[in-house]
Amino acid sequence: MTAPHFRSAKQLAADIRRRRIGCLEALDLFLARGDRFNPQLNAIIATDVDAARRRARQADAALRKGKAWGPLHGVPMTVKESYDVVGMPTTWGLSELKGNMPPRNALAVDRLLGAGVVLFGKTNVPSWLADWQSYNPVYGTTNNPWDLSRTPGGSSGGSAAALAAGLTGFEAGSDIGASIRNPAHYCGVYGHKPTYGIVPPRGQALPGRVAQGDISVIGPMGRSADDLALGLSVMAGADEIDGAGWRLELPAPRKKALRDFKVAVMLSDPVSEVDAEVQARLDIAPAQTVAMGDDLPDLALASRSALFVAPADAHAEVRARAAWVTLARGGRGAARELCDALLRARGR
Repeated sequence: MTAPHFRSAKQLAADIRRRRIGCLEALDLFLARGDRFNPQLNAIIATDVDAARRRARQADAALRKGKAWGPLHGVPMTVKESYDVVGMPTTWGLSELKGNMPPRNALAVDRLLGAGVVLFGKTNVPSWLADWQSYNPVYGTTNNPWDLSRTPGGSSGGSAAALAAGLTGFEAGSDIGASIRNPAHYCGVYGHKPTYGIVPPRGQALPGRVAQGDISVIGPMGRSADDLALGLSVMAGADEIDGAGWRLELPAPRKKALRDFKVAVMLSDPVSEVDAEVQARLDIAPAQTVAMGDDLPDLALASRSALFVAPADAHAEVRARAAWVTLARGGRGAARELCDALLRARGR
């Protein structure tokens, strides 16, 4: 069984509702792990432990009375440092904002609290949230929990590192140019960049700024895809001003299984070449997945015009692309042939 600190937020919330673990017990578990591992990682850079323990006790008391605050009742969480949270500073990694204590929570924070979370800390960022690493002069450098000599990515690097190390139960980040997706990739966790405008970012901004930045969004991060769906359901929707003009009504997904989807695989780009060693790893996995059998009979690997970066052997490329034509029509044998061709082309 997965240890509590590595369970998804959805699983942890279910365990709390079923009284398999208490809210304060869960919080203290994450705090203890932070005491043990965070000094090496520097992922969590601000905490309000007293307030979190008060809320966790209140959450336990509510459950004893048969009351649940929401789908994330009692789940300990942290948020990216750029979110305003009463009792903790918001600096965006800038020395001139070191003493900035916001007077109110970000709207997304209030919505997460309304869903029942126990918020206990904030996670590190690069200055201005503008890098694919997570260093700033206020809090220093965050390290990747898989390899302390490497970066966790950015700008939500502290968020991803804390999730990967089991220091928090759930997270919220922000994204323009992969600031959720990049660190989620680097740390092996889950992150979602929502459609622009559906999650109000009020309170996730530099002091004095009200309007939403162009293409900037906020969104959930977690240890499962279920966590992302749950987090988005809590965070999304018009605020009280925009709500006068529109409301969010997302339809249920039409597709229920992976075999129902088409998956595009982009391995490189003419203006941003990917190392051949990385491509060799990536171009095998989709074909092997299809070749596994009936579980994924209709998975489309990519568009015909950009299936894979050409293997070194031209003959192998021809065979691979010929196999793709058959694969697109649903042939499992072609999937295996494609996989074999790619393996040979990469010298495997």
